[in-house]
Amino acid sequence: MVKFIDDHKQKYGIEPICRVLPIAPSTYYRTKDLESCPEKRSLRQQHDDYYISEIKRIWQDSKCRYGVRKVWQQMKADGIHVARCTVERLMKQYGMQGIWRGKGKITTNSRDDQKRADDLVNRNFNAHRPNQLWVADFTYIKTTSGWVYTAFIIDVFARSIVGWKVSNRMNTDMVMAALNQAIADRNNPKDVIHHSDRGVQYLSIRYTDKMCDSGIIASVGTTGDSYDNALAETVNGLYKSEVIDYLKENWTGINDIELATLEWVDWFNKIRLHSTIGYVSPFEFEKRYYDNLILSGIAA
Repeated sequence: MVKFIDDHKQKYGIEPICRVLPIAPSTYYRTKDLESCPEKRSLRQQHDDYYISEIKRIWQDSKCRYGVRKVWQQMKADGIHVARCTVERLMKQYGMQGIWRGKGKITTNSRDDQKRADDLVNRNFNAHRPNQLWVADFTYIKTTSGWVYTAFIIDVFARSIVGWKVSNRMNTDMVMAALNQAIADRNNPKDVIHHSDRGVQYLSIRYTDKMCDSGIIASVGTTGDSYDNALAETVNGLYKSEVIDYLKENWTGINDIELATLEWVDWFNKIRLHSTIGYVSPFEFEKRYYDNLILSGIAA
């Protein structure tokens, strides 16, 4: 909400926005004050900020292999005295988990204690019209200033990217920004099936409430199935090969990643030829669909 107010306060003013949103102006001003003066935050918040930076450093240095136990042991070896439960809480909060022996790498935490949506896709990544099925996922990019994360939402019909967000935090705000962009870009479509994996970001209350309020139908992949979100992972793979690996070896941080992603998404949607849709661009494929609807209407 704070970011939304920041983005629109020049046009509407802070107090009018707060009257519409469920947030008091005093809450907004206090949040901004804490952002500008971190020393005013509670001692626990200040400690958490320090601990999470060290946890991320150790976890990323391990190539995302370490779980709670090993991260905690490494912190102790580095002279950082912190309770194991604190490490567990912060790693869960930020969606960090290590490799389980005998299982694949878990890149996003899951909410086994939360009732989740059924898998409505069952690996059938086909759609007969735009805004019938969206798939969502995010990926990791290593930069010289730390890890950066990019979230995508893809319309399955034409393989077009309808929402995306680059962030230096792997949290719900990141995937929410991509979802909000997709909803706005597609003019608030109804009854779209939104399919994702079981990442905690996609199962968060804020995210699921937003889908429900927008008339979007949630679908969640099955546990331990590497193919349950294959189409989104394919787009992530193209992004990695055509942008991250191809353009640079050393990315400096979020700004150059964001600019490169913006240019790539525009090219991906408007120009890039896709074999699965007859070697045309997603925009051209959708244009042909709507042109045929108009012709059908005239013929009828």
